Amino acid sequence: MRISDLRERLSLSFGEAWAPSFSEDIAISELGSLTVNEALKEGREADEIWRAVCKQCPAETEKYRY
Repeated sequence: MRISDLRERLSLSFGEAWAPSFSEDIAISELGSLTVNEALKEGREADEIWRAVCKQCPAETEKYRY
C-alpha cells in the first residue's frame, strides 16, 4: 500500500476534516502508542499502519478494510 492510499482510506473512514487530526493526535496501541504520522516517520509500512488503525477503530474503517 502506498502512503497516499493510507491517507485516502483515513479520509474516507474519518472524514477529510478529522483524518489529519487523527493521524497527528491519536496514539495507536498496535503501533506501540505511536500516531499514524509518527509511525510513518519511523519508517513503518503503510499497510501495517492501516491494519493497526482497523484493529483500533473497527466501526470507522469497516468499509475500507483489506
